[in-house]
Amino acid sequence: MSGHSKWAQIKRKKAKTDAERGKIFTKLIREITVAARQGGGDEEANPRLRAAIAAAKAANMPAANIEKAIKRGTGELPGVVYEEVTYEGYGPGGVALLIQVLTDNRNRAVAEIRHILSRHNGSLGEQGSVAWMFERRGVVTVKQEGLTEDDLMEIVLDAGAEDIQSSDETFEILCAPEDLEAIKQALEGAGVSYENAEVTMYPKSTVRVEGKEARQVLALLEALEEHDDVQNVYANFDMDEDVLEAVESE
Repeated sequence: MSGHSKWAQIKRKKAKTDAERGKIFTKLIREITVAARQGGGDEEANPRLRAAIAAAKAANMPAANIEKAIKRGTGELPGVVYEEVTYEGYGPGGVALLIQVLTDNRNRAVAEIRHILSRHNGSLGEQGSVAWMFERRGVVTVKQEGLTEDDLMEIVLDAGAEDIQSSDETFEILCAPEDLEAIKQALEGAGVSYENAEVTMYPKSTVRVEGKEARQVLALLEALEEHDDVQNVYANFDMDEDVLEAVESE
């Protein structure tokens, strides 16, 4: 079982639980603020902001919080300035990691990320050490209910879909990042709902981990995701589905 799709599903379910406690709001607010600072406060003209707002709404963030985050980004309200940093490293079994961070203190962030990695049998790598193992892709997740792969391809092929991968319950539509909106519109036009749509760093190949190493990889990913400054973690692992399902049930 490829780690990308299943771990993404686990993260989304955990995010819904976290959202109930308001925990995920901090990360979403940072993303909205940075997106607005970089591309302006008009979501129609700023794809990154539009995606961040959609994620915030999916987590039931109040509209007032979203508006304030946008205004902090555009400078209409005072706020903290966050720096974007991507760290590269390795987890147990040689699994490659890309760790995207938004922080107001780069020195603190790198020290804490290094500590988390070392505690979980991982290590921080040099810039460029693993980035080449990933590519920026658009990914749309659709439940398989009532759909075949052929049905889905017929809907999204002309919109730019490059590949469809299936798991037990979902299809993942892969596309170039610039075709993501067209894919979403094609699905909506056909009356097909999607679980998630995002631009992500997709692994070009995977490293298989088993047993103790597999559990260590998942523990490391969860520890990194828990860090307030960490926005996204991407990894190229592959493991048996029963290990992932055990984590999902915890």
